[in-house]
This record gives sequence, structure tokens and C-alpha cells, in this order.
Amino acid sequence: MGTDTIFREAEACNRDAPRRCEKWLSVPISLLLLAIAAFAEPADWIWSGRWVVTMDGARRVIENGAVAVQGERIVAVGPRAEIGQRYQAKQRLDRPNALILPGLVNAHAHVPMALMRGVADDLRLQDWLEKYIFPAEAKNLSAEYVRWGTRLGCLEMMLSGTTTYAEMYYFEDVVAEATREAGLRGVLGETIIGFPVADAKTPAEALRFTERYIQRFRNDPLITPAVAPHALYTNSEETLRASRALANRYGAPLMIHVAETQREREEAVAKWKRSPVAVLDSWGIFSGRTLAAHAVWVDDADMKILKARGVGIAHCPSSNAKLASGVAPVVRMLAAGLAVGLGTDGPAGSNNDFNLFEEMDLAAKLQKVTTGNPEALPARQALEMATILGARALGLEKEIGSLEAGKRADLITVRLDAPHAVPLFNVYSQLVYALKASDVTDVMVNGRPIVRDRQALTLDTRAVLAKAAEYGAKVRASVRPTP
Repeated sequence: MGTDTIFREAEACNRDAPRRCEKWLSVPISLLLLAIAAFAEPADWIWSGRWVVTMDGARRVIENGAVAVQGERIVAVGPRAEIGQRYQAKQRLDRPNALILPGLVNAHAHVPMALMRGVADDLRLQDWLEKYIFPAEAKNLSAEYVRWGTRLGCLEMMLSGTTTYAEMYYFEDVVAEATREAGLRGVLGETIIGFPVADAKTPAEALRFTERYIQRFRNDPLITPAVAPHALYTNSEETLRASRALANRYGAPLMIHVAETQREREEAVAKWKRSPVAVLDSWGIFSGRTLAAHAVWVDDADMKILKARGVGIAHCPSSNAKLASGVAPVVRMLAAGLAVGLGTDGPAGSNNDFNLFEEMDLAAKLQKVTTGNPEALPARQALEMATILGARALGLEKEIGSLEAGKRADLITVRLDAPHAVPLFNVYSQLVYALKASDVTDVMVNGRPIVRDRQALTLDTRAVLAKAAEYGAKVRASVRPTP
């Protein structure tokens, strides 16, 4: 007799005459439990909580819900009682005072720059890059610097609920190694730029490096290697076309900064009589899987191009606000059907942390104040940008971004028992406007727990912080920080 039959009969006992249940009353409860267990489906984990926020197509929010995980994937999402009856789990995590939701997706970052956190603040983008960041990188960058910077950034992200991140930097093979070590998922792009840097003296050398990197990681379960030409204004047409060709040859994504500042747009119009988006499109740079970071200074014609080419957008509200670059027209982008995710950018002056809870909150509020409409970008839409829309922007929506059977088991718990979490009337509003990164309690990526009770399970926190302080002293000695 199968489990479903057993439960149908048991439920009938509550409706029908006692005679229907006589055969069950004569069976010891221990034997009934053994029968149920014998027919239950196996699972490695069942996570249960007060609410499960699925972010699936129906945007189901399940009270007293649970998620069953087998191997690297979710096998079921539903009410706690139903999941508990159907699956026999090797391990369980019950958080009766917590939300369970998909791991957050950081759609744009420069993670090793965590070691330059705060080295140059309160500057415009070009001054920040040219006077501080590029010189500091020239004096400090090495493979080991990048390894420890990535560990520091990954530690911060995993403790704040990010399970997938997209990033552009140098020595990206080392970034990938450190990301796998942390257990995070990464879409990691090797930067191509038109001047000598630590891992490549020319763009051609950088392209060769990138091809080797793609070949090494192209089938990795956690790492998606990408080609990352820095921007229109730091690369030639030849280099940009070669970057696109390389990405397409391997089916890899291309990531690029686009229309971040008004100056970038004005210079493109002066030089080519077109917007940065139109220039890149005319060269075929969007002809393949593409993620455009920032896209602040875009008009309706630009958005039409981006939509037609299927370009994902990484909106970085803190960075754009801190550098006074502007506020991207996110409401119009979403209305146009663009996939817009949320990014933190790099923590060295453009933004000083990797906190996606802050980005959700700020993204929603900036759209309200710039449109003059308090209904603009409601909380649920902001959470979508940090989960399923971010996954779509990266081309990963079939694998991550929501809690659904068949998807990768990337999920987090967020506690609801802190003073700022009580009372709760709407889970979306609570997540975006009240809850904090420090409320994240547990994190699983690809079916593997990497944070438990706010403790990292995959990285040595003390060693990472000590090494970060050591590198920080070296950076401080090599460049004069802003006052």
C-alpha cells in the first residue's frame, strides 16, 4: 500500500463512521510510521519555515512551507505537512521564525576590490578611476591579492544572502577558484581593457588569457566564465568585436559597462553621432548573450535596441547615486520588458559593500522619488530584481532565481524574530524595507549548506579578515586615500 493510500484512508477516518477505521486502530503507530517511511521519497534536506517566498511564476508565498532538496536540485516546494509526508530527508532545518526564499543574485560587482574598500570616496567616476583606482591597481594587483580579495568579498556576500554573483576583474581564473572554494555561484568575466594591466599587457593578450580561462571552466557546475570588455571608452572597436566573437565562439556571456555617466554619452555622441548603446549595437556587440552594467543614460531608442537584442541590465543604485552618475530609468525599462537585475558594483568608492538588501531598498525609493510616484517599483518588483529577474538578466532563469522543483538548490533563510521584523503584514515589504542583510541565518548553494546560524562553513573567517587587514595596509601605503 502506497503512502498516498495510507493518508487517504487516515483522512477518511475523520469523516466516516468509526467502522471504516477499525483496521487502522489495530495497527501499532510505529508500524504505520514505518510504512509511511518505506514509501516516502528520499531527500537529502528538507528546509521548513514560517513562510516560503517562492518567486515562481505564480509568486506563491506558502505559510508554514518547506523545500525538499535532493543532490544539487530542489525536488519539491509546498506546505510543510505535505513535504514532510512525501519525503524522508537525511537532514532537516526547521526555522519556524524565518522566511525561506531564493538566494539573492548580485548582477554586477568587482569583488576583489573589497581590499580597496573606502580608498577613494566622494568623487566622480572618472576622477575616482583615473586618480585612485587605476594607480592603486597598478601597484598592488597580483594573483594572490585577487584570491584574498575574492575570499573577502565572497564571505561578505554569503553572509548577506547572495548565492550568485556576476563580476568583472583581472586574474579571473583565480576569482573562479576562490568562488568555488566559498561554494558560491559566479558569472565571472575576465576584463579586457585598452592599457596594460597586471595579467595582460595588451588587449590581444587579455583575449588569449580569457580563452584559456573559458576552456578551463566552461563545464563547471558553479562557474560561468564570461568575456568582459570594460567599456566603450576604454576599448577600440577592434577589441570589442574580438571580444564578442570570442564569447560567441564558446557560447559565453559578454559583460560590459554601458552608458554609466552623462559624460560617456556626450563623448559618444560627439565622436560617433550616436549614443553608446547605438554605437555598440552598430558594431554587433549585443549580438549574443550580453549583460550591460548601469545603463543610466539611455533613452527610449536605446531601450528598444536593448530589448530587441535580449540584453540583460544590471542596475546599481548605490553606485550610481554615490558617484552622482544619475538614476537609471528602471520603471521604463521594466515596462519595456527588459530583464533588470540588481548589482552592488565594486566596494572601493562606487559602493562600499555587497549588500543586496540595501540595493533593493534604495532601488525602490529612488524610482519613487525620481518619478514622483510612490507606487513606482513596489517591494515585490524590487525583490524580483534581486532574484528571478537578476537570474534572467544573467541568462540563468531556468536554473536559479526561484524555488521550484527542478531548479538548483540555492536558498536562504531570513530571521523574523528581531525587533525590526515585527509585526509582519506583507512579506515583500518586510524583506525590502525592514529586514537586513544581518538577518540572513542560513545559506545553501547547489544543494550544499555554506552558512549555518550565520557562521561560514566553507571559508576561514579569521584568516580572511587577517589577510584583508594585511593587504589593506599595503594599499594604504601605495596610494593616498581621500580625506
